[in-house]
Amino acid sequence: MQIISSKDNNIIKHIKKIKDKKYRDEYNEFIIEGIKMLKEAIAEKAEIKKILFSESFIKNNNIQEVLSTEIVQDNMICVSDNIFKIITEVGTPQGVLAIIKKYETEDINSLNDEIFIALDDLQDPGNFGTILRTADSANIKNILVSRQTVDCYSSKVVRSTMGAIFRCKVIVCENLKKSLEILKNKGYNIIVTSLDAQKNIYETDYSKSIIVIGNEANGVSKEVQELATNKVIIPMLGKTESLNASVAAGIIIYEYVRQKIN
Repeated sequence: MQIISSKDNNIIKHIKKIKDKKYRDEYNEFIIEGIKMLKEAIAEKAEIKKILFSESFIKNNNIQEVLSTEIVQDNMICVSDNIFKIITEVGTPQGVLAIIKKYETEDINSLNDEIFIALDDLQDPGNFGTILRTADSANIKNILVSRQTVDCYSSKVVRSTMGAIFRCKVIVCENLKKSLEILKNKGYNIIVTSLDAQKNIYETDYSKSIIVIGNEANGVSKEVQELATNKVIIPMLGKTESLNASVAAGIIIYEYVRQKIN
């Protein structure tokens, strides 16, 4: 197995580059860390470009037993512990990192799922990752996002998805409003939360719908609000006026699930 001990190695330089969104987009790749994420990538047949293990991990583990799968030896690289510390973005790394090719983005016009989530300028990586995990748990396959939404391939988002990044496709829309208009013209309901809503989330049918989650500070943009076919509110018994974006998304998604199983 190849061993890297220099920070000037081209592979190490490449990994440092794709920590930056500009280069993730240019090379169409992103980084995952940890055994669980690597197992998820293998299980979902993601295209794995390189797998890097720290020397400590190699010494303390049988790779084939840990992963319970055959991995192409050409893709496996061992790096010194010092080099791994340079490339990891985890506080207490397991010593496993992989470069993954991004999946191909779906064409909006070809989509025909029963339900979608749309993120309108969401900014917090933790919120994004949690929403992806929740969507995955509800078998929602496609997430539409505005161009200004935080990058789904940033390390913080990828880690917080806990593997859902391999099962939920994120479709970046150059103009979210136009993308929603296309789907609205195909018969989809656009559902947004609003304090001006006449209905609560439990009085709304979520079949053939797009649930829009807005920016943490400003909510759903005015232009998307104007496009909405349904404005809903989450009823609250206490004095809090609004909920965290991922919490709100989870509540609405699981009202959809409740309707599906009843």
